[in-house]
Amino acid sequence: MKKVRKAVIPVAGLGTRFLPATKAMPKEMLTVVDRPVVQYAVDEALEAGIEHIVFVTGRNKHVIEDYFDIQPELLDTLTRTGKLEQLASLGRLQPQPGTISFTRQQEPHGLGHAVWCARDIVGDEPFALLLPDMVSYGDKGCLSGVIDLYARTGGNVVAVEQCDPMDTGSYGIVGKGAATGSGFAITGMVEKPAPEAAPSNYYINGRYVLQPQIFDILSTQQRGAGNEIQLTDAMVRLSESQLFFASPFEGRMFDCGSKDGFIQANVAFALARADMRDSVLAPIEEMIVSSRRSTRAA
Repeated sequence: MKKVRKAVIPVAGLGTRFLPATKAMPKEMLTVVDRPVVQYAVDEALEAGIEHIVFVTGRNKHVIEDYFDIQPELLDTLTRTGKLEQLASLGRLQPQPGTISFTRQQEPHGLGHAVWCARDIVGDEPFALLLPDMVSYGDKGCLSGVIDLYARTGGNVVAVEQCDPMDTGSYGIVGKGAATGSGFAITGMVEKPAPEAAPSNYYINGRYVLQPQIFDILSTQQRGAGNEIQLTDAMVRLSESQLFFASPFEGRMFDCGSKDGFIQANVAFALARADMRDSVLAPIEEMIVSSRRSTRAA
């Protein structure tokens, strides 16, 4: 069993759900409190033991590359003005030389195609995949649980959470098989099934460990939903020859690609910080009371 050393983070999406904000700014650079969304994915990967991160970018995403680069002018200004706390914070976030790579997805052909674009950098070894829109919130990052289960089972592992059984049509759903360690074997995968046809209410939440054979499958994968190359379709084909396991996430995943999830993430992360909780909680409580009064009056 090979160690999972590399992680792929696709950041080529257009972010149309956040227009007009994303007209000039990548959606991955929108901030949850004081960190870009993409930083949370990187932190989670490093916490899980990932040694090299591969970003799959697109046009107008150069700001992401700049963000992970050193900015001498900024560091010099912080040093001269005595802002040592901010200086130290930036130092902790700075990737080590040679530990990140960038490759380009020239055309938006879907998630499966974005993953395929990283094939030469990943090479012939298992890799992690993190969808940066999905921000992990909990005592331990979601990917750590996935890699822990992989160390026990091998094969391919996806993180899952439970949804309302009536909402299965919004997710990729897995069938639940025998318990294995902290997870369970997957008996099947279905993209957005109707509630009556869903094999369970466990949905894939955007964290994966996949074997490199997925690249060969993606190279011949036909377009699926949305006329795009779907990763789930390729995973279904891979499951015909390899085992898949599910790692239930005990925390919460916020979909920061949606406006609702983005706002919820900002509130949750702000309330979790000792330096912000008291100053944030009281105004939120006041707004909730005011909103309820307005609703009743209407």
